[in-house]
Amino acid sequence: MKILVISDTHIPRVAHDLPQKIYDEIEKVDMIIHAGDFVEKEIFDKLSTLKKTKAVYGNMDQSELRHILNQKEIIGVGKFKIGLIHGHGAPRDLIDTVAGEFSGVDAVIFGHSHEATNIVRDGVLFFNPGSPTDKIFATSNSYGILEITDKSIEGKIIKL
Repeated sequence: MKILVISDTHIPRVAHDLPQKIYDEIEKVDMIIHAGDFVEKEIFDKLSTLKKTKAVYGNMDQSELRHILNQKEIIGVGKFKIGLIHGHGAPRDLIDTVAGEFSGVDAVIFGHSHEATNIVRDGVLFFNPGSPTDKIFATSNSYGILEITDKSIEGKIIKL
């Protein structure tokens, strides 16, 4: 299974829409995961019409999104469990913060810092796709791809 992972899209605050490369990628994936900070519900609705979309709300999301999305989720993909959360607090402690939100997961997808992360710690993949639209705390815009087989979960960060 191939999953497009995005976060911190901040539409329409920092961009009017996602970059075209994201839409091109959507055609090649099986699912979309968004780790929060859509800002407005319209982009969630748009993504949901294109592919199966799993998402959580972030600290910048309007109440309309907070009513339909959870703060965190556990998503089953094959034999793997993926924790999904936006994240909160200082960026330097973000992995520790999100790690404390889940137990027994194989991966944790998060956002918040806008800085892409793809590391394995204590057997758990910590994956932040960065932001495709806002690089306030990062040197480049990015998104992520997760490749899941019956044996592994592997993440890849793609710079825009």
